Amino acid sequence: MEKRSQWSSRFTFILAAIGSAVGLGNAWRFPGLAAKHGGGTFLAVYLLAMLVMGIPLLMMEISIARKFRKGAIESMRGIGKKWEPVGWAATSNAFVIVCYYSVVFAWVILMFVNSWQFAGMTGDSEKASSLFFNLTETTGAIEGFGIPWQVGLCLLAAWGLIFFCIRNGASSVGKVVKFTVFAPVVLLLIMAIKGCTMPGAIDGIKLLFVPDVSAFSDPSLWVDAIGQVFYSLSIMMAIMFAYGSYVGNDADIAADAMIIAFSDMAISVLSGIVLFSTMGGTGMLDQVTDSGIATAFIVYPQAIVNLTDIGWFNAVFGAIFYLMLITLAIDSAFSIVEGVSAAIADKFHIKPKKVTLAICIIAGVISIAFITQAGLAWLDIVDNWANNVNLILVGVLECVAIGWTFSLRKVLTEVNKNAKRFKMPYWWFNASIKFVAPVLLLGLFVWNMIVLFGEKGGSYGDYPIWAQVVAGWAVSVLVFASGFIAKIFVNQRKINGYTEDEVVWKEN
Repeated sequence: MEKRSQWSSRFTFILAAIGSAVGLGNAWRFPGLAAKHGGGTFLAVYLLAMLVMGIPLLMMEISIARKFRKGAIESMRGIGKKWEPVGWAATSNAFVIVCYYSVVFAWVILMFVNSWQFAGMTGDSEKASSLFFNLTETTGAIEGFGIPWQVGLCLLAAWGLIFFCIRNGASSVGKVVKFTVFAPVVLLLIMAIKGCTMPGAIDGIKLLFVPDVSAFSDPSLWVDAIGQVFYSLSIMMAIMFAYGSYVGNDADIAADAMIIAFSDMAISVLSGIVLFSTMGGTGMLDQVTDSGIATAFIVYPQAIVNLTDIGWFNAVFGAIFYLMLITLAIDSAFSIVEGVSAAIADKFHIKPKKVTLAICIIAGVISIAFITQAGLAWLDIVDNWANNVNLILVGVLECVAIGWTFSLRKVLTEVNKNAKRFKMPYWWFNASIKFVAPVLLLGLFVWNMIVLFGEKGGSYGDYPIWAQVVAGWAVSVLVFASGFIAKIFVNQRKINGYTEDEVVWKEN
C-alpha cells in the first residue's frame, strides 16, 4: 500500500474543511431561511444549534478518523464491527449526493458561460427568469429524455474539474483550496459592496439582522436551523472522516473545528448580505425564497437585469455571481468524491487514484439522468430522500454508535490532544453526542415524516408515486443495505486471499 497522504500544513487542512463545508447551501439556502424566520431570530437559533450539535459532531468525526487513519467505513468498524454498515451508509449516501450535486455544479457553469445574455435583457425580468429553463429545456416533471448539448458539455467539464482537483488526494486538494476558498470570499465582498451601495439596500440588511421575537415560537424555525447546521458542515457524509484521516498528529482539532464552523457561518452571513442588499436595492425583497434552485436560477437573474440601465455592467455582475457559485460548488463536489474514494480505497486496499477515477466515471454516467428534460424532477426527489431521510438517520446511528457503545472520553482525549487555548469540555461533548444531537436529529426526522405523511398525504410534490418509490424509498433502502451487500462481496474476496485490516483504537 502507498503511504497515506497528509495535509501539507494545518492551514491547508482548515482551508480544505472550510471549502467542503461552505457550498451552494450557504449562498442560497441560508439567506432564504433567514428571511423566512425573522432574520436575526434565525441567526440566533442557528448559532445555538451549531454550538450544541454541529461543532461537537465535527470534532468527533475528525478525531476518530485521525486516530484510525481510515475513511468512514473502516473508522466505524474500528468503533465496533457491528457499526461498519453505518460507515457504508454514510459513504453510499455521499455517492448518491455527488451524482446530482455535480449536475447543479454543471448548471452553475452553464449560467456563467451564458451570463453575457443578461446584457440584452435590461429590465426584462420575465426573460431573465426563463433563461435557465430555456438552456436546460427542463420540464419540471417526470417527462422528457432529451439532453441539451450545452448542458452535456458543462457536466463533462464539471466532472473533469472534480477529478483534476482530487486526482492525488490531499496533495492536489491542498493546492486547489488555496484558490477555491478565498476566491468566493473576494467575489462575495465585491457583490456585497455593490449591493450595499444601492438605494433600498438598508431595508434588506434590516430584514437579515433585525430579529422577529415572535418567530421563536414557530417550530419550523428550529427544524430549519438544525437542518441547515447539519447539512452545512459536511458531517455524516464520509467527508470529514477522509479529511480527518489526513490530519497530522500535531493538529489541534478542538481549535480547528471551531475555526471551520465559524468560518462556515461567517460566509453564510456574508452571502446573506449580498442577497438581501441586492434584492433590497432592486425592490425584490418579497422574492427571497428558501429554495436554492429558485434563488440561483430564477430570482437572482431577475435582480441582475434590474441592477442598472447598463446592459454590459449587469452581464459582468452576473458573471461574477455565477463564478462565485462555481468556486463554492467545486470544493463541496470534490470533497464528497474524496470522502467516498478514501473509504473504498481503505476498505479494499486499492490505490486511491484508481478508486477516484472509477467513482468519477460511474457517478458521471449516473448523473446524465439529471441533465435530461426530466432531470430537475428526478434531482428534487433524490435530494429530498438523501437529505431528509438518509443523512439524518446516518447521523442518529453515528451518535448512538460512538456515544453509547464506545468511550467518549477516549474520543475527547484525541480531540484535545494538542489543545492549547481552548479545550472541549467533557460535559459539552458528552451531552451533545449522547443526548442533544441524536434527539435533535431524530426530532428532525420525525418532523419530516409528519410533514410528508401528515400534511402531504405520503406524496412528495406532484410527482408520480412510482417515481418517488424508485428515486426515493428504493435509494434509501439501497443506502442502508449497502453495508450488508458489501459484506457478501468481502467474504467472496476473502476466499481469494483478501484480508481485512485490523482497526483498533490504540492508547497513546
